[in-house]
Amino acid sequence: MSFTFKPYRPEDLETWNRFNQASRNGTFLFDRGYMDYHADRFTDASLMIEKEGQLVAMLPASRDGDTVVSHGGLTFGGLMLADKTGAADVKTIFEQLKNWLIAAGVRKLIYKPVPHIYHRVPSEEDLYALHRLGAKTTRVDVSTTIQQSVRLPLAKGRKHAIGKAKKAGITVQKSEDYASFWQMLTQNLEDRHAVKPTHSLQEMQLLASRFPQIQLYLAYLADQPVAGVVVYDYAEVTHTQYIGLTDAARETGALDALLEHLISDAFAHKPYFNFGISTCNRGLSFNEGLAAQKEMFGGRTTILQWLELELA
Repeated sequence: MSFTFKPYRPEDLETWNRFNQASRNGTFLFDRGYMDYHADRFTDASLMIEKEGQLVAMLPASRDGDTVVSHGGLTFGGLMLADKTGAADVKTIFEQLKNWLIAAGVRKLIYKPVPHIYHRVPSEEDLYALHRLGAKTTRVDVSTTIQQSVRLPLAKGRKHAIGKAKKAGITVQKSEDYASFWQMLTQNLEDRHAVKPTHSLQEMQLLASRFPQIQLYLAYLADQPVAGVVVYDYAEVTHTQYIGLTDAARETGALDALLEHLISDAFAHKPYFNFGISTCNRGLSFNEGLAAQKEMFGGRTTILQWLELELA
């Protein structure tokens, strides 16, 4: 059984996007309209994989020197699979991919698999294939996720904060006012972590204009935005990409009310609600307080991981 590995070219855009939409574990992050917004910062090394002339898998990837990453500009970026591509195929794909990368001068593959909660159909064949080849797990991040069908009860503290927000007259609305939110978010990150958002305001506005899956919700106090959440609405998962709030939100419980609205109303129909990670420093630094706050909404841990395969 032989597979053909073809580097992605701009003229493959429509074919790439169609396969991503039909795959069993693709996401809108892998759409070229999302991947290519920062193409100037990453050297694309994405691959289209064929069997007997038929496209059966694709790998979003970037290259930095002699290392290929799946993908350097994305939170995750594992092998996208057609429905008919099974475990034996994936095992062979990785065996042959290893040889193909070595021939291309690559010495290391850093692989960030799509977490299982994002799969339309179970798609963890890649983890087994990489295990057989001797890949090592080099990073694990703690991410808090609510499974809506078996959500754990709200903690008393969260209930109390939501009650405060109701008494204060907090309202929640979907919004396009990214500028106000970005000011709030940027101040939060500077004050607490001395960092900036991964995306600029202009980048987020561009991506939101391309993808309706990117949505902003704001909590208002007397018609003034005091807290906000940018959500990425995947097929199976609603993910909080950015969260920002003001001192007024802390005093009134506005963020708690906003998050509860997203979980119990706006996105209650999605199987999973994900708050993102509470770790940094390759997963070795764990913000226990942050994780506990997320868990108080009824979530528990799913993981994001990185695997490294030494090729030569």
